Amino acid sequence: MTILRMSDLDLAGKRVLIRQDLNVPIANGRITSDARLRASLPTLRQALERGASVLVVSHLGRPKAGRFEPDASLTPVAAWLSNALERTVPLISNWIDGVDLAPGQIALGENTRFLVGEKQDDEALARKMAALCDVYVMDAFGT
Repeated sequence: MTILRMSDLDLAGKRVLIRQDLNVPIANGRITSDARLRASLPTLRQALERGASVLVVSHLGRPKAGRFEPDASLTPVAAWLSNALERTVPLISNWIDGVDLAPGQIALGENTRFLVGEKQDDEALARKMAALCDVYVMDAFGT
């Protein structure tokens, strides 16, 4: 298997799904350490500058699969990214069913751990994720 760098690819007009480690500590709805978020920015900026439509996904915490838990929502992360990237980064609840983004747009999919099968490496779920993109970028290499 050949693994390419994102910089090796023509991303213009492509749907790019970027898996990142945005699992940051949150207390009372506020991010208490943004180190992982800051580390995510170069990848996001590169994809956006090269004309991709970008869907970012990540997990946060350990919620139970199949149900929404407000304390595990990526809402504070979407707000942080919007501020850092100086553009709106909407949080999409049902992103697994598809997201319509124009080139140069970005959205954050709600916590992947809310999806049934995420922790079990479910093949059907993986196929649904793969169908959402032309390019998949694994940028989730936590500490």
